[in-house]
Amino acid sequence: MKISLRTAALAGFALMMTSASFIQFAHAADSDMPIVYQEDFEDGSADGWEPTDPAAWKVIDENGNKVYSQFQASKYEPPVRSPFNISWIKDLWVSDCVIDVWMKSTAREYGHRDMCVFFNAQDATHFYYTHIAPAPPDDQHANKIMIVNGEPRLNICTKTNPGIHWEDDTYYHVRVVRDTKSGTIKVYWNDMDNTIQEAKDTTFTFGRIGFGTFDDTGCIDNITIRGIKENPSSTK
Repeated sequence: MKISLRTAALAGFALMMTSASFIQFAHAADSDMPIVYQEDFEDGSADGWEPTDPAAWKVIDENGNKVYSQFQASKYEPPVRSPFNISWIKDLWVSDCVIDVWMKSTAREYGHRDMCVFFNAQDATHFYYTHIAPAPPDDQHANKIMIVNGEPRLNICTKTNPGIHWEDDTYYHVRVVRDTKSGTIKVYWNDMDNTIQEAKDTTFTFGRIGFGTFDDTGCIDNITIRGIKENPSSTK
């Protein structure tokens, strides 16, 4: 299911949030792990977040519903070739996890129009992310699960799809499922029964979680994370 803010008033948005699809989202039905984080930004604050460029992010109001908006390019130069626009959740480190989020692209239509979810992040040059874009399978730098391991990002996908379409003014449900023991990473987009991307890697087994884009703009809302919390000072 998708949500068009072009046609939906606040009442319609609220009705959607009580639908079967949202219940599935909120409960992350394929996981027995506890909820370790939830955020809907309705208090108007993003104090619990660490953006790569705080000037590029803010909580905005959309027809009475508050969302976290990355509204302009971040003035941030990553140490190695990797996404520019990231906002990390403060003080949350997890290993296994199920990440659910609603995402909307506000960028122009082109092959690399993307939204990203970041996970198992150790620092600015060691993390995984999913890049969700219209790009076809033969594009090695878009619409893939990527690893940043002290060098420019590298595609580690074992499965991808023909590309997705970010319709303007529309939020989509994105889910990332990470199992650190088996190494599996599964990404879902708007259809929680079928993956759009899969990978298997055990390089990073815990870390931080963040959201954003490679070099575009977009908004996020209604985040639920189930997972196993870790203490970075004691985890090896």
